[in-house]
Amino acid sequence: QVQLVESGGGLVQAGGSLRLSCAASGRTFSSYAMGWFRQAPGKAREFVSAINWSGGSTYYRDSVKGRFTISRDNAKNTVYLQMNNLKPEDTAVYYCAGDTVSSWSPRLRMASEYDYWGQGTQVTVSS
Repeated sequence: QVQLVESGGGLVQAGGSLRLSCAASGRTFSSYAMGWFRQAPGKAREFVSAINWSGGSTYYRDSVKGRFTISRDNAKNTVYLQMNNLKPEDTAVYYCAGDTVSSWSPRLRMASEYDYWGQGTQVTVSS
């Protein structure tokens, strides 16, 4: 079992920054990949970023490349999402997820690949 708890969301003006954190407990954190997804009101959950077990490989959705950075600290059992130059279209509930089963691959862009999810943290970007 894995428990995931997000924090760091909030209200920020366009152009501002936030750093989301996701603290994991349970299974050995350094053994599995982690991802961030988001869901805006009335829209489907969408992939944001993913990182492999070591932090050496990452994926990003095109719209956040160059603005968001995913990282992890395996000693602290935590994955981060640094979000810079935020835009109103980034407004959503952000979820972290853990994939304890799959090998690292582009399929990690799919929510169905993840078997553990956090409760979400709200990010609101005002224009």
